[in-house]
Amino acid sequence: MSAKIQALTDDKNKNGHKAIETTSGLNRRQFLCRIGVGAGTAALATHSITQALASNAMYSSSRQLTKDDLPSALMDEGSLPQTSQASLTQTTCITPTIETRLFASSNVGGSDDRTQLALDRVACAGFKVNNPAITNRQYLRFAGTDSQRASDLQNIATGAIAAPKLLLGVRGGYGAMRLLPMVDWSTLGRIMKERGTILAGFSDVTAIQCALLAKGDMSSLAAPMLHSEFGKTKPDEVSCRQFVEALTNPNLTIDISDASLTSSSLPSILTSAEPKTIIGTIWGGNLSVVSSLAGSEYLPRINGGIVFLEDVGEQAYRIERMLYDLYLAGVFKNQQAIVFGALSGAGEDSYDKRYDVATVIRQLHELTGLPIYSGMRFGHIGQKYSFPLGTTCQISADTVGGYQLAFANYPTIKSETIHAEGLWQAV
Repeated sequence: MSAKIQALTDDKNKNGHKAIETTSGLNRRQFLCRIGVGAGTAALATHSITQALASNAMYSSSRQLTKDDLPSALMDEGSLPQTSQASLTQTTCITPTIETRLFASSNVGGSDDRTQLALDRVACAGFKVNNPAITNRQYLRFAGTDSQRASDLQNIATGAIAAPKLLLGVRGGYGAMRLLPMVDWSTLGRIMKERGTILAGFSDVTAIQCALLAKGDMSSLAAPMLHSEFGKTKPDEVSCRQFVEALTNPNLTIDISDASLTSSSLPSILTSAEPKTIIGTIWGGNLSVVSSLAGSEYLPRINGGIVFLEDVGEQAYRIERMLYDLYLAGVFKNQQAIVFGALSGAGEDSYDKRYDVATVIRQLHELTGLPIYSGMRFGHIGQKYSFPLGTTCQISADTVGGYQLAFANYPTIKSETIHAEGLWQAV
């Protein structure tokens, strides 16, 4: 699969407004809490939990992991073939000029050393972070109180802080839903459009992205985040390069050749008729978060849309239950298609091994009658391809059973202002 290039704490009041304060044998919870960080854990990026356990791919550790930690745990210790030791040598940095602000909507950041390394890398790549101090906040499990975390976005809506070019999520986990009633999404969306601001993140940040689209009519970028990618000992070069590609290419395309990231038992395109070209607004994100927004004003209601969904560490029956949440809430009505990214770590059903992700998705196809496209290279995996949400997407089938996604009408950054290698090399 390849992406084609077609065109290739506290801030001062700037506008007179006051800124507000800123398995086998394991169930899902046990797995996410007890999985260890070992040399073989990268096997989970492409294998089931049961397979990984059986092959001794995991080692015990005192580190407590959450769902958001899972991709980091998988990739930190397992080196990627595209990232050589030579590519992790010292790089020449550029002067950061891209106005960037962080938003920490969910879990507390974690290691100070990891956070500093991530900040150094994004600065080396050309991103001028104006509020690094927010990474030091903590309230319970969260990256600050609800008011502090909401202020990362609300202060832009009020004009207390100027809108940057990039709003980069610190990490996911849980907590973004608590902030949704505290942000003026309509005004924030308008200001972001005027400035051409790009909000980037995934996982729990899906709640922010859905609210921004539903109430602010503003797009965002499904992309790696500060803590989850750029602070790694060995960052994923493919994910970093594709992050920059999505930031800079106004005509982004992504080719999908197989469905294995969703399920190896599915075709890339599941449809009852000859695949046809589909054009609509693509929206969605993490399935757990999208399903939790069903029935609320923060879930986008888009006629003729294309729904994108991904998740990690969810067994097949849990995936189906969340899909039924959306189906029964009428979310799939008036949609043109569903696109699945990675559904990693689903494992096997303890009652019947035949009940798997492929079975669930085939059932969804029968329920909705919608064409389903699988294998989109995005989710809680390494080597992911960033892409815009809440913008125009065209899906076209190719001649060998795959398909292409082509995106249009979203803000970008000038490529010459970014030094991509700074995101993964030593600084």
